[in-house]
Amino acid sequence: MAPETPLLTMEGITKSFPGVRALDGVDLEVLPGETHCLLGQNGAGKSTLIKVLAGAHRPDSGTVVWRGEEIALRSPSAALRQGIATIHQELDLVAGLSVAENVHLGHEPTAAGFIVRRATAHDATARLLERLGHPEIDPAALVGSLPTAQRQIVSMARALSHDARLIVMDEPSAALDPDEVDNLFRVVDGLTAEGVAVIHITHRLEEIRRIGDRVTVLKDGRSVATGLPARTTPTHTIVALMTGRNVEYVFPPRPAPAPTAPRPAPPVLTVEGLTRTGEFAPLDLRLWPGEIVGLAGLVGSGRSEILETVYGARRPTAGQVLVDGEPLRPGSVRAAVRAGLGLAPEERKAQGLLLTESVTRNVSLATLGRFARGGWIDRAAERAAAHRATRELSLRPDDPDRPVRTLSGGNQQKAVLARWLLRGCKVLLLDEPTRGVDVGARAELYTVIRRLADEGLAVLLVSSEVPEVLGLADRVLVLREGRVVHTADARDLDEHRVLDLVMEGSPPA
Repeated sequence: MAPETPLLTMEGITKSFPGVRALDGVDLEVLPGETHCLLGQNGAGKSTLIKVLAGAHRPDSGTVVWRGEEIALRSPSAALRQGIATIHQELDLVAGLSVAENVHLGHEPTAAGFIVRRATAHDATARLLERLGHPEIDPAALVGSLPTAQRQIVSMARALSHDARLIVMDEPSAALDPDEVDNLFRVVDGLTAEGVAVIHITHRLEEIRRIGDRVTVLKDGRSVATGLPARTTPTHTIVALMTGRNVEYVFPPRPAPAPTAPRPAPPVLTVEGLTRTGEFAPLDLRLWPGEIVGLAGLVGSGRSEILETVYGARRPTAGQVLVDGEPLRPGSVRAAVRAGLGLAPEERKAQGLLLTESVTRNVSLATLGRFARGGWIDRAAERAAAHRATRELSLRPDDPDRPVRTLSGGNQQKAVLARWLLRGCKVLLLDEPTRGVDVGARAELYTVIRRLADEGLAVLLVSSEVPEVLGLADRVLVLREGRVVHTADARDLDEHRVLDLVMEGSPPA
């Protein structure tokens, strides 16, 4: 049997910016109807390569062969005309327009050359949504009213409205819960069965087993492996290719248990009967300095709501939170911060950072009063203090004046942690601390979190990834439908047991 002709071949792609060689001879081959996973750490060149493919960047050298012919992609519209569509992690939909208007934006069906045929656009959109297995999405609904999972389907419908033969998906599962991810992957499987190819960019290595056919790995702007079989290539091989080293132990070692050492009294954080009706049942929790406690559970189990209520961002129905034995005023973030609590929220970009501001401004947010001099902010002192905090966490690049939006996901998270380090907080609340962070940066964050705990910080951690909870936490509370169904030392649990607990609510026999 003759080998299948590639849909896309990129050979020797290079691209440089002032002082940076972003791509240094990258090769990529995609076959019709395959899901091709593109992997690499932040800064490996994935985004630049995809922008070349999308027509947003012109390569300095190299060739792009599309459906057997060499082409030049001079603009995003040129890429779309060829049938190459890109769905970015930050979905570029217009919230104030309807689903149908978004799907046909820029190529609206018209009559007499200028009158938009809205009924035609509505019917065409309905057919596309049905093709994607989502006829329940109303073409007339405003996109801003839809949940994230349905917005992604709208983006895919827009790609198909251009008769896309290749769809590039950048971290499509980052903001979805497990059921939504499963649904998204069913849609992708349906598209590839029709012959549409998908390039799937992800940080989650387990996803390549579920959906991938082949894998290309980038490192430092080069393709270090291409066309690897997704389901049979060992994970340690992929990690070694991405990082240039074998990562056998991602998590730093826990301190040895000292059962004879008395715990300090009172604990730094005490939660007594904390409740929010409809979100989580009465919760009791004790957290001591130097301890990392993990909350494990499915999306909707009340994990994030517990963190936000402890932090004062939500007002409890009943119960109280105490720091060093002193009760906090319910529903007051100011009281929580003054008492020594800090929160790194799940939606880091939307809730935790001022993206257009500098690293310094983001790090100093919780301590600006410290730098006030006669009604003015001492900017030099602010910058120096923020710089010390970021250097302690090895934030890269080491530039306190850099806009925080230009940092990788891992370094943006370090900027949030540096804010609370500068504040001198006693309890750090971490909600999905490594979402959107690559493998190598995750290992760095784990080391930072463990070091801060070893220095006396108390950490309350929420993560959707059970291995992360078990690998980082000292003690784990397993949640199901807003209730703690099991509490144990992390060493006494494994992934299968935790999953049994969150699904069934009781330890397996």
